[in-house]
Amino acid sequence: MSMNDVSPDLWEGLDDLTAEDITGPVWDEPVPLKAHPPLPPFPVDALPPWLATMVQGVAEETQTPADLAGCLALAVIATAAGGRVKVCVRGHWREPVNLYTAVALDPGNRKSAVFDLMVRPLLASEKALIELSGPIRAEAETTIRLAKTAADKAAGRASGAEPDQRAALTAEAVQLAQAVDEMSVPAVPQLVADDVTPENIGTLLFEQGGRISCLSAEGELFDIIAGRYSGKPNMGMFLKGHAGDMIRVNRQGREAQHIDVPAVTIGLAVQPEVLDALSRIDGADGRGLLARFLYSKPLSLVGHRNLSPDLLDEEVAATYAQKLSGLTLALAGWTDPALLQLTPEADAVLLAFQKVTESRLGPDGSYAPIVKWASKRDGAVARIAGLLHLASHPEDGWHKPIDAATMAAATTLGDYFTAHALDVFDTMSADPAHDAALDVLAQLVTAGLSQFTKRELFRMLRRADFPAIGDLDPVLTLLEEHGWIRQVPPPPRTGRGGRPPSPRYETHPRIARRV
Repeated sequence: MSMNDVSPDLWEGLDDLTAEDITGPVWDEPVPLKAHPPLPPFPVDALPPWLATMVQGVAEETQTPADLAGCLALAVIATAAGGRVKVCVRGHWREPVNLYTAVALDPGNRKSAVFDLMVRPLLASEKALIELSGPIRAEAETTIRLAKTAADKAAGRASGAEPDQRAALTAEAVQLAQAVDEMSVPAVPQLVADDVTPENIGTLLFEQGGRISCLSAEGELFDIIAGRYSGKPNMGMFLKGHAGDMIRVNRQGREAQHIDVPAVTIGLAVQPEVLDALSRIDGADGRGLLARFLYSKPLSLVGHRNLSPDLLDEEVAATYAQKLSGLTLALAGWTDPALLQLTPEADAVLLAFQKVTESRLGPDGSYAPIVKWASKRDGAVARIAGLLHLASHPEDGWHKPIDAATMAAATTLGDYFTAHALDVFDTMSADPAHDAALDVLAQLVTAGLSQFTKRELFRMLRRADFPAIGDLDPVLTLLEEHGWIRQVPPPPRTGRGGRPPSPRYETHPRIARRV
């Protein structure tokens, strides 16, 4: 049982008792165990209609929270536009439109099905790019082969030439050889990569014109960042790939690869405990990796799902695929990024949002616990505004400024991600026994026990939550420290041997008097 499973009526009276109501040994005032407030649902209406209907349709068919498809929709649009578009906010402030998103959901929530429906059209666009690039790559391969043949012939002529002609022929052979070295065959286009090392990311960025995306229904990427292959954390590529800072990849026996303005997009669905593990990666917090992700912790529908849901409308899916493909193919050939301007009204909306952020960043502000993350909040909203704008105008968005309505929709998403970030970072820093203690306290409130033994409590609880009786120890300690229970001195031993009695506890009168 969890706090959410307990009737609110059971909690409302816990603060009603006064000292005169309590008999027996005096109890101190209990310290409340802070329960996490309900998190806002994903604001689907903030998305352009064709994207919103796809998100709603996928969520309905798969019976998953709309947060998963919604966050993935942003990551998919970022994959299409990442490295090809920047938002001109104000002055020299430029924001690329690539994003890092991470949705936390327990197993059994059909994450793979959602990924398949949302990402498959993107992979179809990748296939189209490969087919379109075929003639270009074939021409480059032929040109290189002919140039190498000409260079080899020139080298042969130079080696067999008379002394008075050798210098000129050698210079010609060297020139042709250098020309061959400067030629290259364009890489096969790739939009999405999976299960790659940080080094692979660097090479892919170099080959793919500075952009690549990692979309996965698993959290393996975090294991790779933590050092699965290298034995130590390696997050530099992902730090620079989010910010757009220059990357230099040095390889033994090969020329260094330079990526002037990298753009990495990440869209992951992970188990909640993976986020906790992420916080324990050495340097993940200090170097700012945690602050770069937009987090979502939706409420699972497992146990409450409609077993006969409406299926995704074929026309909705076709429109999604057509508009996503059009945007992807239109931006694929851009080398210099398109620069999106803000209308004055859009700038005013963002400035008002910035003022709220700034007012809450101080030591006593509500964003103080997530100050590193919140310091990137305004930039994230600018990026989201760019993505929403491109999704609203997939044919020619780069020729139009971002308007106030689009910026307002982006701030709505910014507030959503802020609420979820506060919860995620609070969980990362919380005592591991805290949530378990809330569950046990809820059980005690429901039962209304004035006393219980450790063994009796263990029998009341789910084995999935407390496999062994020893798992109760940190929970009982925390409840005792907060004044909700206290241990009763054990009775004197009789000297007859045998197993000692199970520890007995009294509960605070606010619990016992609820029944």
